Amino acid sequence: MILVPVCRIQTGNFSVAPQLRQFHASAACFKVQAGRYKISQRRDKPLTYEMANPPHYIAHRKSWNSWDTTSLQDGLRAAETSLEDVFIRRFMTGTWHDLFCSEIIIKRQHNLIRIAGLVRQGIPPRKMYFLLGYSEELLASWLQCPVKLELQTIERKEATIFKYI
Repeated sequence: MILVPVCRIQTGNFSVAPQLRQFHASAACFKVQAGRYKISQRRDKPLTYEMANPPHYIAHRKSWNSWDTTSLQDGLRAAETSLEDVFIRRFMTGTWHDLFCSEIIIKRQHNLIRIAGLVRQGIPPRKMYFLLGYSEELLASWLQCPVKLELQTIERKEATIFKYI
């Protein structure tokens, strides 16, 4: 915030303090719109918990969709890791077609890749176990490291709705 004197009044032997007008030099900082969802007229737009939190809560309430240390200073394989994350997300959404109800969370710990998310119970358990093993085996052979899927099932997609806007 910058204070600018507007005028200085001289009356006799003393002067009156100047009137100060305040304005912000960085007004764009206070119009934070990125990452926020527009409120609908009938307030019937569903949001999940991660979508409902504003962007400035990313480190406090929201979870990162990819946890790794390659983005730190002097981190190795930053480009390869982000490319692998995109590949994993596309593979999972294609293999588990229309079954994921949440974002796909990728956690890297040493040499292990853990993939987490919420899956709808839209197929029989036998097919779900097959897809689990199929996905783990193919990703492990392509990425040359152990891959573990940590999926939780829900009955319907509406169970992930946190609030309506």
